[in-house]
Amino acid sequence: MDKVVRSAQEAVADIGDGSSLAVGGFGLSGVPDVLIEALFRQGAGRLSVVSNNCGVDGGGLGILLAAGRIVRVTGSYVGQNEEFARRYLSGELELELTPQGSLAERLRAGGAGIPAFFTPAGVGTLVADGGMPWRYAPDGSVAVASPAKEVRVYDGREYVLERGITTDFALVRAARGDRHGNLVLNKAARNFNPLAAMAGRITVAEVEQLVEPGEIDPDQVHVPGVFVQRVVELTPAQAADKRIEKRTVSP
Repeated sequence: MDKVVRSAQEAVADIGDGSSLAVGGFGLSGVPDVLIEALFRQGAGRLSVVSNNCGVDGGGLGILLAAGRIVRVTGSYVGQNEEFARRYLSGELELELTPQGSLAERLRAGGAGIPAFFTPAGVGTLVADGGMPWRYAPDGSVAVASPAKEVRVYDGREYVLERGITTDFALVRAARGDRHGNLVLNKAARNFNPLAAMAGRITVAEVEQLVEPGEIDPDQVHVPGVFVQRVVELTPAQAADKRIEKRTVSP
């Protein structure tokens, strides 16, 4: 039951070329930076990533993106990452844009064993009708477009079918975790991390504080250990290294 591994490098050693990854985080909050850096050093490429956003220039998943290691992204936000936009518009990257709530539910559904679900989000748009550019050709034409999705009417309202998401691996970050993989997330870091953890067949969690089993109140657990296969304890310096996305001060 002890799921603690000695290092982040060891934890990501078996992530191979062509793997799919669900990665937690929202902006700069709750991003598993140490595991991403370890994966960068490990060298895996042709990765397909599912994450709300693909990091920022020089940070988070942006490190793997700039190195050309990511070939496909399923996400809901592109802004504040110029390299992401450049690679997408130049045809170097395939992007499946998904409404944010639908992305969250697709990850949760995949982790819960639900293959698909109907939602009103996206009805009447390219999300449902198809034709959204997934990948551009170098000349700016659309090389790959999204397919049309099934739409049904329930109680007089239209709903579009969305597929659940599962991935080969998931990388997440937590404030606390025990040796059994139970995780507690702090404030805004409780964003896509629980959902990504559910969707990964092998989930790796970096934790800022490692505690012994029984020290976490069961009522406080945000991610049960059943969804986590590996735990990496961060050093105090790694745990404290948190960037500020937008600094706001009072008058």
